[in-house]
Amino acid sequence: MEGQKLSEHSQNPLGDSADGNQAGASPSRDAQQLANDVVARVLARAGTAVHEGDTVHTEADGDQLDLLERSALRRVVGLSTELEDVTEVEYRQLRLEKVVLIGMYYGREAEATEAEVSLRELAALAETAGSEVLDGLLQRRQKPDPGTYLGSGKARELKDIVAAAGADTVIADTELAPSQRRALEDIVKVKVIDRTALILDIFAQHAKSREGKAQVELAQLEYLLPRLRGWGESMSRQAGGQVGSGGAGMGSRGPGETTIELDRRRIRDRMAKLRREIKAMTPARETKRQERKRNAVPNVALAGYTNAGKSSLLNAMTDAGVLVQNALFATLDPTVRRAQTEDGRAFTFTDTVGFVRRLPTQLVEAFRSTLEEIGDADLLLHIVDAAHPDPEGQIAAVREVLSEIHNIDEVPEVIVLNKADLADPAVIGRVQRREPRTVVVSAHTGEGMAELRALIASSLPTPDVEVDAVVPYSRGDLVSRFHETGQVDRTEHLPEGTRIVGRADEGLAAEIARSSV
Repeated sequence: MEGQKLSEHSQNPLGDSADGNQAGASPSRDAQQLANDVVARVLARAGTAVHEGDTVHTEADGDQLDLLERSALRRVVGLSTELEDVTEVEYRQLRLEKVVLIGMYYGREAEATEAEVSLRELAALAETAGSEVLDGLLQRRQKPDPGTYLGSGKARELKDIVAAAGADTVIADTELAPSQRRALEDIVKVKVIDRTALILDIFAQHAKSREGKAQVELAQLEYLLPRLRGWGESMSRQAGGQVGSGGAGMGSRGPGETTIELDRRRIRDRMAKLRREIKAMTPARETKRQERKRNAVPNVALAGYTNAGKSSLLNAMTDAGVLVQNALFATLDPTVRRAQTEDGRAFTFTDTVGFVRRLPTQLVEAFRSTLEEIGDADLLLHIVDAAHPDPEGQIAAVREVLSEIHNIDEVPEVIVLNKADLADPAVIGRVQRREPRTVVVSAHTGEGMAELRALIASSLPTPDVEVDAVVPYSRGDLVSRFHETGQVDRTEHLPEGTRIVGRADEGLAAEIARSSV
């Protein structure tokens, strides 16, 4: 997208038409140029997360078979989404959707800068979903228009931009009210979606596990329920009820439910079923969590903004080989991997879904059960993209979501400034002055990884009960757990069993004492 020009219709993307300005005053030339520059920069760099070629892998990332599978399913330029029935065989073809972005800011230059960061992120989201960003429009208003979001005059300009660019979708950098979306669609004559719907679409594409798919579907239905749109008389058809001589007659009388009411009831029924399924999956994960606790295996949770490099860091620390892609929301399903400190103590890493500004509340609720794992961690590594234009904004967005997790205040947090090889040292220094505990790393070059490992080892709980016992050979499991979770000073093989000397946690020490000879 480098060097891509604005369409001639968006040379004035400020959006201060008469219906968008206080008292109908004309915007200043400087304000117009500011909005023009914002959209031009977004289009020139549209998508920091688009092509597989942009993803840099290291040996720790492994074969990346998941990435090959995902790439094989990408949408293809020039193909359509039409269904063609050929000799009773249905073929679905894929199309690269062509989109125009719309955003809004409220007047000050600082707000325009924030709007640029958000609009650039929207472009990356759109491209992650498989779309091509053709144009953009930035509107300056005191507040969104309750009818069309942009205002009727600016909405007509948007219609011209869409037609000139040949776009088939408009994406708004906000969550639109159902009435705003319908009004915009009636004017621009193409599909209009909002930021929430776009994020949900990406989640639907990337979810792989049974639980992840159920969580995403639940979030989509929560979003859809209040947005069911009636289509003329067809949506007010009665499914039953008293009928006259021209009706369907016997066998059709019923409660008199309209089609849209029937759709809503079916959605609610499906949502209830999904909630039951997700609840039924919880015990399995809880059992694994309790097993780790019983074996005194500490847990380190990785959390952070999407595309901050959590999976790359996990691979660098554990050789896990999980999917790494320069795309937003590449990781949706939580990944747990075992690791060891330098002194041999075992612990686990849990890689979680990434966050984003204005993460849809439906997703937060649907993924709450998996996010709760962060609240049970012994250490939280908050991964931050130090090369991002607004790392402080990313930190605030992540903490806003984390604040809803039970017990999160009790988990020690360390800010891990990743991508140090690409970051401005001044930005790193600024964040370090604001945050009490930070470490600077690069998962790509290995910079700072030794320091991070040492920090993890010093932050995890250490065994505190001295052990000097002879364990019978029949209880080799206790010796194995001692080596995994304890601090081993020495071991000695005697005729009656294995003598172990060192330190263990209270639970394991008690089991060893009961079994010793």
